[in-house]
Amino acid sequence: MIDRSVRSEGSAVRRLARDLREAVRGSEQDFTQGNLRRGVMLLAVPMVLEMSMESVFAVVDVFFVARLGADAVATVGLAEAVLTLVVAVAVGLSMGATALVSRRIGEKDPEGAARTAVQCYLLGLVVSVLVGVVGVFAAGDILRLMGASAEVIEIGSGYTAVLLGGSASVLMLFLGNAVFRGAGDAAIAMRVLWLANGINIVLDPCLIFGWGPFPEMGLAGAAVATTIGRSTGALYQLWILIRGRGRIVLGRRHLRVDWGVMKRLMRVSAGGVLQYVMATGSWVALVRVLAPFGSVVLAGYTVAVRIVIFTVLPSWGLTNAAATLVGQNLGAKQPERAERAVWLTARYNLYFLGLVSIVFLLFPGTLVGLLTQDPSVIEVAAECLRWVASCYFVFAYGTVMIQSFNGAGDTFTPTLLNLLCYWIWQIPLAWLLARTWGFGPLGVWIAIATSETLMGVLGVLAFRRGTWKARQV
Repeated sequence: MIDRSVRSEGSAVRRLARDLREAVRGSEQDFTQGNLRRGVMLLAVPMVLEMSMESVFAVVDVFFVARLGADAVATVGLAEAVLTLVVAVAVGLSMGATALVSRRIGEKDPEGAARTAVQCYLLGLVVSVLVGVVGVFAAGDILRLMGASAEVIEIGSGYTAVLLGGSASVLMLFLGNAVFRGAGDAAIAMRVLWLANGINIVLDPCLIFGWGPFPEMGLAGAAVATTIGRSTGALYQLWILIRGRGRIVLGRRHLRVDWGVMKRLMRVSAGGVLQYVMATGSWVALVRVLAPFGSVVLAGYTVAVRIVIFTVLPSWGLTNAAATLVGQNLGAKQPERAERAVWLTARYNLYFLGLVSIVFLLFPGTLVGLLTQDPSVIEVAAECLRWVASCYFVFAYGTVMIQSFNGAGDTFTPTLLNLLCYWIWQIPLAWLLARTWGFGPLGVWIAIATSETLMGVLGVLAFRRGTWKARQV
């Protein structure tokens, strides 16, 4: 009996190891059939690794820029607070791309998926040009509008101009990987981020400090390194799509505007863009609330947000797996399987973020100390992390539910929840607590924790209604 149990456990470990290798390597899978737990793992593992690499982007710049002082870190916080609005557009368009591509794949319509991919790229290019022009010519004015000091504007205008001027790399990278994820090619999306992030890690210190043959560009060098890394990843995506290395193959016949697909993409993406503009715009508003408290508070908030992103982005990898499974199974007319996939993924997300929250509560100063040695900045960031940790247990379920709505093409419900939780609750509460009632930065941390808890509870309640199952895209 014992021998049989040992053999069974050994067999289970071997199956797990085999599935993990397959998840990282990538393979042709039909996620509308077969074992659902295995399907979640095959999608989630590369998506978590992909988002982990995306989170490294957020941390690497601050790690090296912190050597330039608190004003430089504050500049990164202000400039990237603005860039998050661009990312919001990219994520919103990506939600439309994932929803439409996954639905076409579930319907066994790869041609429709390819047409959708091309429309995503065309729309992304138009947005990139508009943002890039504004970013290059109005960098200083943008920082001034965000409440930056004269010193921050002086050292940060070049960084902001490069970062916003190169926003095409952000949009193309997000859109390309959304197409791969919707198709179920999660391993390809993962490798793209590995490439882009590896280049950024190598170039960042070289261009900031002038190592070897590279020029010493200071703060602007961080933006140049990030833009080069993302651009390389975006070009690699196109090469894969054109060469036909994944489920979707782009040919000359697809290179035209398809107004029918474009209208559906814009309709689904509009809610997604608005949704993430609201969510990330609230973080920009919080920067504005904190700005009068000085560069140390802004630097602490910036470092804390980078650490939060480092942990939340892998969690988003799990939510992206749920979105893909929802889209493909709705396309295959299997709504109950789609619902089971969401609850299963949410439980895995709870395990992950629950562990992260414990680390945040016990060792916040140690985590912050990895990015900065300034005691004042460490104190501010550590306090922020403790409050964020308090909402992670509820947030773990809510974020999966929200992304599942998006995967089904229902971007209206998450948009409504974002409006309620962030703009009607979080921002007014942060202002009242921090600026009117004298709580200072603590008031902002309280507002963040309570709004994310509210979002999680309402997300679960809305998902249980089940109206998303009838959504057509």
